[in-house]
Amino acid sequence: MARRSGAQPGGGGRAPRLTPKVRRTFIALLLAMAIAGMDYTIASTALPTIVGEMGALTLLPWVLTANVLASTVTVPLYGKLSDVFGRRRLMHVAILLFVLG
Repeated sequence: MARRSGAQPGGGGRAPRLTPKVRRTFIALLLAMAIAGMDYTIASTALPTIVGEMGALTLLPWVLTANVLASTVTVPLYGKLSDVFGRRRLMHVAILLFVLG
């Protein structure tokens, strides 16, 4: 069996530490995923109440489908906008819109 250079037999070596830049990027991605999770949690909790007050509780599946469809349509739009304006700037704007909403 071939040994990789620098690897210790038995795999007893320590894992390489993450650089601060990689750590910040990873934390930012985790926070963005948490915000996306909160978005769907808030929507799934609030939509039955909203639809119930409008008197059309039987239309709840259509409202949920429209919500998922709208989210799906905006993904390519955000992709193109991030290419034009930059990913960091667009992420800041998206988080600001979420917090204001």
